[in-house]
Amino acid sequence: MKYILSLCIISAIFASCNEEKEQKTAMKHTPPTAEKIDKNLEMHGDMRVDSYFWLNDRENEEVIDYLERENDYYNKMTAHTDGLKQDLFEEIKSRIKEDDSSVPYFYNGYYYITRFETGNDYPIYSRKKGSLDAEEEILFNVNEMAEGHSYYNLRGINVSPDNRWVAYGVDTVSRRKYTLYIKNLESGEVSSETIPTTTGGSTWANDNKTLFYTRKNEQTLRSNEIFRHERGTDSSNDVKVYEEVDETFSTYVYKTKSDEFLVIGSYSTLTSEFQILKADTPKGTFTVFQPRIRGLEYGISHYGDHFYIVTNKDGATNFKLMKTPETATTSENWEEVIAHRDKVLLEDIDIFKAYLVVSERDNGLNKLRIMSWDGTKDYYLPFDNETYTAYTTQNIEFDTKILRYAYNSLTSPASIVDFDMETQEKEIKKQTEVLGGTFDEANYESKRIWATARDGKKIPVSLVYRKGIKLDGNNPLLQYAYGSYGSTVDPYFSVARLSLLDRGFIYAIAHVRGGQYLGRQWYEDGKLLKKKNTFTDFVDVSKYLIEEQYTSPEHLYASGGSAGGLLMGAVVNMAPELYNGVVAAVPFVDVVTTMLDDSIPLTTGEYDEWGNPNDATYYQYIKSYSPYDNVTAKNYPNMLVTTGLHDSQVQYWEPAKWVAKLRELKTDENILLLHTNMEAGHGGASGRFEAIKEVARDYAFILDREGISK
Repeated sequence: MKYILSLCIISAIFASCNEEKEQKTAMKHTPPTAEKIDKNLEMHGDMRVDSYFWLNDRENEEVIDYLERENDYYNKMTAHTDGLKQDLFEEIKSRIKEDDSSVPYFYNGYYYITRFETGNDYPIYSRKKGSLDAEEEILFNVNEMAEGHSYYNLRGINVSPDNRWVAYGVDTVSRRKYTLYIKNLESGEVSSETIPTTTGGSTWANDNKTLFYTRKNEQTLRSNEIFRHERGTDSSNDVKVYEEVDETFSTYVYKTKSDEFLVIGSYSTLTSEFQILKADTPKGTFTVFQPRIRGLEYGISHYGDHFYIVTNKDGATNFKLMKTPETATTSENWEEVIAHRDKVLLEDIDIFKAYLVVSERDNGLNKLRIMSWDGTKDYYLPFDNETYTAYTTQNIEFDTKILRYAYNSLTSPASIVDFDMETQEKEIKKQTEVLGGTFDEANYESKRIWATARDGKKIPVSLVYRKGIKLDGNNPLLQYAYGSYGSTVDPYFSVARLSLLDRGFIYAIAHVRGGQYLGRQWYEDGKLLKKKNTFTDFVDVSKYLIEEQYTSPEHLYASGGSAGGLLMGAVVNMAPELYNGVVAAVPFVDVVTTMLDDSIPLTTGEYDEWGNPNDATYYQYIKSYSPYDNVTAKNYPNMLVTTGLHDSQVQYWEPAKWVAKLRELKTDENILLLHTNMEAGHGGASGRFEAIKEVARDYAFILDREGISK
């Protein structure tokens, strides 16, 4: 026994020495450098010199060569973690039930099901007529459809009212430009008629032959045109029924839950407008519901002979609910149903024949309010902690007393619940299984704490960790945030995150300004000329976590993606000394140049979020925080930056330029890595297991910085 133990110790030491040797070897690799070609960019009398502007050309072979050299450098520098990446991948995958299926939902005579089969990356969409015991009808086996494609995304499945036809969109490049197809569900034949460059979504009129859809501008990818297509005809003959000419707006089309109206929506960050048409008369003319007024936001739902409107009309910052007759839709006819409340954000409504369900947010927490139309019932669903997420889902049927909602928390896997609004009884239809036999939610603890920002505001932070940790400053901690567009990151369960928690990590979600966690004003205080609050909130949360000894600068890590990647870029410029490592995914870091180029996808629609730098005031403010423009000669943390060559949201050249400039100026010897997925875009890989590999890659980078190799 002693001999065997000695061999084990020797083997462990030898393995440790090998890992140390591999790390030292990795450090000897020379990082790639990008050629500097100065380009002068002048605006408002201010001159910026961009030495890496030339990377803005994915057709340039030298650009591709540079990205591939960066990928090669990443591979060499992380070769010693290849085993860890694979272990993490297998570990996370082993917790996921491969032969899984969704909770069936009933709509228009059929139960619809999404399921996965063992070993396959993509879903199978099916339905059963009338009963779950009926024979399964396969709508789409995406695994077969995706064969031969490195990227494949099917979305927008839209079945005609007579259940005979289905329209759907496919993207095989990851630029979010979908081609629409129509399939005959009786014969299984896919029509030869195709409609290119769409959003992937569509809606049928009630005649079962007329399809409305949204086209994108080929260059900017702005959703700007609504077309009417007649099944069986060439799409070149489709009729344009609406064009959104205001470049700060986008448009979309849908049908009300009542199936009575087709609706065209137009929206910008601050303003919305809708047009309606009876779904029985698809060749009629859409009429404006309420003309757009800058700053007026509203959304509409149809019930009976009224429309119900969630709106910020008359200064209702947190929104209120109003209604109006379908024959008199302009705002002077709107009547109040639920008044505005200063501390409660009205997020959405679900309408049923006998009930109205209101989704609210109070002090950051999701609440679901059930109200009967006859006034006899008015109550809230009970939820009993501060780190949960609850939301309504798949409530497509109108004449039902069952509300379907989802619930999960930082320690509890997601559940789908059917709630009887009449009897107030609930049935858990499904709770996500965590396989492997090692997970027990009793082993984990979550809580909400409040950090004080430099201006005195209290910033909520959701934490999760294994029970029994000591607050001695030695805990590794990963801090995450997004903080833009009013998008709220609610506390949610993650099977992948267990791989960090079980290795001693604390995970923190910082609910910074720029999201709507504490209501609409929380968002307003983190945009435009108040955008820096998002960044300082994140930094102040980090300082608080360090002060309270949850962690220390040697063990603190940060991550964020897209606009959250902008947050990462701003934070490492402001307070690089607080972090040992940062993961910035598809980061929006070249803010000034991008916002000055209205040919880039999505730019014009972003002016109300960031400001229009054609205005000198916004130009100077954006320039003062834009990560790329504020890289200086100083020490930066260890950093992993990821992007996709075909990204339509944040163009690949932003992170590529940022990394090139960081390489040029940073004064430390910390690791800086750029990884470009040459076959994907903003959302990364399309298969569910390929996506896990990306998570394993990011986790391996963080664990390696922490000295954890197993």
